[in-house]
This record gives sequence, C-alpha cells and structure tokens, in this order.
Amino acid sequence: MESVVSEALKAYAGKRVLVTGDTGFKGSWLCLWLSEIGAEVSGLALPVKPSNVLFPQLEKAKVVRHVDCDIRDVETTRKVIHDARPEFVFHMAAQALVRLSYEQPQETFATNLLGSVNVLEAVRSSDSIRALVYITSDKAYLNKEWPWGYRENDELGGHDPYSASKACAELAFTAYRESFLKHRPGLGAASTRAGNVIGGGDRSADRIIPDAIRALEAKEPIVLRNPTATRPWQHVLDPLYGYLKLAVALSRDPKGFSGAWNFGPGDGSIRTVDDLARQAAAAWGGGKIVHKPDLIAPHEATLLHLSSAKANRQLNWYAQWDFQRAVAETAGWYRAVYEGETPLEVSRRQIASHMKATLP
Repeated sequence: MESVVSEALKAYAGKRVLVTGDTGFKGSWLCLWLSEIGAEVSGLALPVKPSNVLFPQLEKAKVVRHVDCDIRDVETTRKVIHDARPEFVFHMAAQALVRLSYEQPQETFATNLLGSVNVLEAVRSSDSIRALVYITSDKAYLNKEWPWGYRENDELGGHDPYSASKACAELAFTAYRESFLKHRPGLGAASTRAGNVIGGGDRSADRIIPDAIRALEAKEPIVLRNPTATRPWQHVLDPLYGYLKLAVALSRDPKGFSGAWNFGPGDGSIRTVDDLARQAAAAWGGGKIVHKPDLIAPHEATLLHLSSAKANRQLNWYAQWDFQRAVAETAGWYRAVYEGETPLEVSRRQIASHMKATLP
C-alpha cells in the first residue's frame, strides 16, 4: 500500500485524526482510507445503524477507535475530542437526508446546526488541532436552478429543512472562523461542499443508489420518483481525496487555505436520475427501470451542480473517476459483496485503485 500513496497523503502517517460521523457512509470510507495510509483514527457518532454495512467491519478490524456520542451533547462532544487530542479533525456528523428533514425538521436543525456549533466549540478549546475540515453540502447554496455551477462565494440558503440547516451550519462556521479560529496560529479551518456522492456501503432509505441496489438484488424494477432531476454524481472517494488534500494544505498554510471549498465532478458527470439508474442496472448486469412520479412529494431541487475551479487551481484536485467509472465501481462493490466478498476487502481494493489514479 505504501508504494501507491501520493506525497500529499503521506503526511497522515502516524498522525492523530478524528472523524465525527464515523459510522456513516462517507465517514466509514474516510476512516478506512486514513487507516490505510497510516493515521491513528478516532471517531464519534451515534451508534451504528443497520443501513451501514461497512463500519461494523472497520471496528472488528480495529481500524477506528469509536466512541458513541451525540454531537447535540456539548459536554460529551468536547470530552471525546479533547481526550483524542487530534491533529486533524473532519466534521461529518449530520442528519443527511432531505426527505427525512421534512419529517424531522427540529431534529435536523438541532444536529446540523447546533451539533456543528458544539463541534466548533470543542475545536476552539483544543490546543492540539492543526486543521479542521468542516463538511456541509452542495445543498447549502440557495438553489436558483442555474445552468452553471455554484461558486464558493454564491448565496447560501435553502427551501427545505435539510438545505437550510446546512446553510445555517455554513454561517456558524464562518462566524467561528472569523471570530476565533483564524486568530489561532497554526490552525487552519475550511468548510467543504461536495456533489451527490455514490459508492458501496450505503443502505440508506430514499437514496437512488441504495434503492436501486435493493431492487436489483430482489430482481425487481427500479422505481424512480423524480427521473429527470439532474445532479453532479461522483464516487465517494473523489471528494474524500479533496478533503484529505485540503487538510494537509491547511496544516501547512492555514491562512492560504482556510475558507470555503467545492469538490464536484466534471460536467460529464452532471446527469439525470434516470441516467444514473440505467447505468447502475447495466453495470449490475441488467434491470428494469420504472418511472413513477410522486405528485405529492416534498420539494427537491431539479438542477444543481458546483464549480470546482478553486480546488482545481489551488489544490490541483480533480475528480479521478468519471460518471461511467464511478457507477461501475459502485455497482461493482455491491455485486462483489452480494457474491460473497466482505465489504472491507472490496473497499480496500477500491481505495488502492483510486490512490494509483492520483499518483503523478
């Protein structure tokens, strides 16, 4: 594994890293990747849910030192972070589902805004942290259905509780960075907004890939409620690589790299839900697609994508896997697990493959 690690990622060897939301889809992948490149990984989150199939194997393999913790509990959050004495913090803990935010708006704001403030408080009072990467969402932008990508200085906002909660989290981050964190020498802090991520291990409800995989495994049609909605689809490893590169840059030049960053795919990956479902079915080996619009569904954006010009220019970050490769790797992960491989084995293989693509 060492031979395929890029220079940027070698900086994590032997370093203490803490991930909030480590039991989630993106958090599990990040913890595994950090472990593969030699970091000492700690994490905090709610107890693992049945929707996640990767994290329990990470615990068994002693990849991450996990503590059950609700980030809405400020004292426990502070204690866990202080006890871990991390040098790098990746804040991912969130209520991450748009449709669930309509059912649980108060819980969504409590977790995504107030929970994030609790993490910021813990970071503020820690003397060990050199870099904070604070993950929000592309949905933090006030969606105006523009045909061009949103830039980091575009207006924030949200028409639904989830999007609004992420915009609020961004405002809280900016307030803490400007009021407290930027005055700390040796501490860099950045917020990040990624496109719609896909990849193995996600079993959440009301997400297109998990729903499609459940249908394919059961040999049933994939039912699409909003087939023409357009999103910037990207494999989960691509934005994670951006976060990892950004954290190293923050630790080396806090002033130069603090602020907001987008990590989205190229224009060729901005595709409809129908495109994604058909590509996933083909990669699986075949499947039927059925359009069944939900006429009383809550509002969701129909067109949304990001400009990653800043990350391209200043971090030399680009998505490594195009739309076809991202979908093929995703469907391939589920197919391999369906046929008997462990999630840990398949995930390690894909991380190694992605790291080879990032070498000079």
